[in-house]
Amino acid sequence: MDAFFASVEQRDNPQLRKKPVIIGADPKQGKGRGVVSTCSYEARRFGIHSSMPISIAYKKCPQAAFLPVNMSKYSQVSDQIYEIFYQFTPCIEMTSIDEAFLDISSSFHLFRTPHDTCIALKTKINKETGLTCSAGLAPTKMAAKIASDLNKPNGLVEVSQENLLDFLWPLEIGKICGLGKKTQKLLNAMGLHTIKQLAKVDRNVLSECLGKNGEVLWLLANGIDPREIKLQEEVKSISNEVTFK
Repeated sequence: MDAFFASVEQRDNPQLRKKPVIIGADPKQGKGRGVVSTCSYEARRFGIHSSMPISIAYKKCPQAAFLPVNMSKYSQVSDQIYEIFYQFTPCIEMTSIDEAFLDISSSFHLFRTPHDTCIALKTKINKETGLTCSAGLAPTKMAAKIASDLNKPNGLVEVSQENLLDFLWPLEIGKICGLGKKTQKLLNAMGLHTIKQLAKVDRNVLSECLGKNGEVLWLLANGIDPREIKLQEEVKSISNEVTFK
């Protein structure tokens, strides 16, 4: 979902629409402690982002509306969105209150194509909740996750199997899911900055440097992501991944 907490508050309070909204700790006139949970896209134009100290956010945009986290409200909306997901596929992995992977490989024919399915789902979410979401449609979980972040808000980025490496390889290695800052720093010191550079390294070299994680990173860099959607019931295979945020 797009700026989920802030978007819910803007939806429920028309006076907040098109204005900077920051959800998180009380800024206490710039002396507060705690961090930003999330913020509206209007607030992001001031350089504010999630996990930023709330005191810094206040200094950057003191005119913003600062609101506390209302988790019960957001959870109710999340449950509503989950029910909408379930109308399109039973294969859902909720990774957070506002993000999920959907396997539509066995159900997209009901809506013509995978792309049509994403459009229909985004439209239904907007119609029933008044909120927008961004989606990434791709053959692997990592590619879908990356794609969902590229054209926010209300975006849809599709990556085909044929174009998977063309999509991944120009990106910085920091885009790889699960690659931490320490590992990125180590890889950068080795002269590896893009996913393509990582993909071209001898996998044994990466394994020697990073252990099992090196093998995993090499596979992901080469577009090989065997991870399946995590359900209570086992899923046999995946051919189309959609990440909604």
